[in-house]
Amino acid sequence: MIHIKLFEFNVLRAHCVILWDDGLRAVVVDPGYHSPQEKDQFHSFISNSGLKVEKILLTHAHIDHVTGLKDCCDTYALPVTYHKDDLFQMEEENLVTAKFIGFPDPQTKNIPSEYICDGDMISVGEISLEVLHTPGHSPGSVCYLCRSEKLLLSGDTLFAGCIGRTDFRGGDYDSIMNSIRTKLMTLDGDIDVIPGHGGMTSIAAERQTNPFLEPFNLPLEDEEN
Repeated sequence: MIHIKLFEFNVLRAHCVILWDDGLRAVVVDPGYHSPQEKDQFHSFISNSGLKVEKILLTHAHIDHVTGLKDCCDTYALPVTYHKDDLFQMEEENLVTAKFIGFPDPQTKNIPSEYICDGDMISVGEISLEVLHTPGHSPGSVCYLCRSEKLLLSGDTLFAGCIGRTDFRGGDYDSIMNSIRTKLMTLDGDIDVIPGHGGMTSIAAERQTNPFLEPFNLPLEDEEN
């Protein structure tokens, strides 16, 4: 069985997800904790639950998803795993963004890294995550699909009733629409979706009602999954 803890961190209310199995082997996705209180909340949960963090993943490398990344990697002596097309975010863009919005330097440059590609499988204990490369919000945006739990971590590619913005450096509207239609809307409808911000949804709900997917939307009576 896979267990899930969802945090909402920093002023941009970015989601950080911890997944773990019955053996307490854990994966952290998007450690965006920022304040000392958030940092303590994050580490206390892991310590009090007896979890062993074995992977640190990013859905993408925008600053609101990485503000706690260096601390997380240092604390658990692990590299960060993400798509290399977001390397420019880690090396230069996050510092620029931090200065613009008044955040401290997230120090993402030169963090030890491992890179993933579309179709890769990430396995930690009983946790198995399939990498879906979904460029558009950022060039290196990915979603993580856990088929056994019918769960998708969609990052900032897909939201409940919305899609990720594409006006940041490296964003592209045509790319995100293609990613959503070819990689996400083809999944089973009963897959639950945890986005990078906001409420949970499902593939079926987005196929039926997401206004950004018109005229792709399917009427309820035609929805089979």
